Amino acid sequence: MAGRYFDDWTIGDRIAHEIRRTVTETDNLLFSAMTHNPQPLHLDIEAAKASEFGQIIVNGTFTFALMIGLSVGETTLGTLVANLGYDKLTMPKPVFIGDTMRAETEVVELKESRSRPTAGIVTFRHELINQRNEIVCQCLRSALLHRRPQ
Repeated sequence: MAGRYFDDWTIGDRIAHEIRRTVTETDNLLFSAMTHNPQPLHLDIEAAKASEFGQIIVNGTFTFALMIGLSVGETTLGTLVANLGYDKLTMPKPVFIGDTMRAETEVVELKESRSRPTAGIVTFRHELINQRNEIVCQCLRSALLHRRPQ
C-alpha cells in the first residue's frame, strides 16, 4: 500500500481506506497525558458523566491524528515531501471509547509547484467515520508530493 506520486492523482479520486481502528481507553489516556491535556472530559469519568455526553469524550487531537494516520498508507507513504497545512478542520460528532473508526479520502485539488519542478501539491479531503456512519472529523490536507521519477 505505497502512497501515490503527484502524477498519479486526478481530481475526484476517492479512497475508502481499509484499515479500521477501535479507540481504546488507553489511546485516549496516553495521548492526553503525552500532550499535557488535562481536560476533565477526557480523563475524569465522574466529570464526563455529569456532562451532556454522559461519558468520556476522546481527545479531539487524537481523533484528528488517527484520521490522518489511517489515510497515509494509501495517499502519501513514501511520496511525501511535506504536509503544507490542514484547513477547515471540523469535528461534528464526539468520539467515545469503544468507537470503531474508518477513513475516506477524496482529491479536491491538484496544483503544480512553482518552486519545485519535481513535486506538486495535492489537496485531500479526509473524513473519519464511526461505526454508526457518522462523520466525526474532517479536514482538507495540502501535501507536497514527489512527481514520478523519470
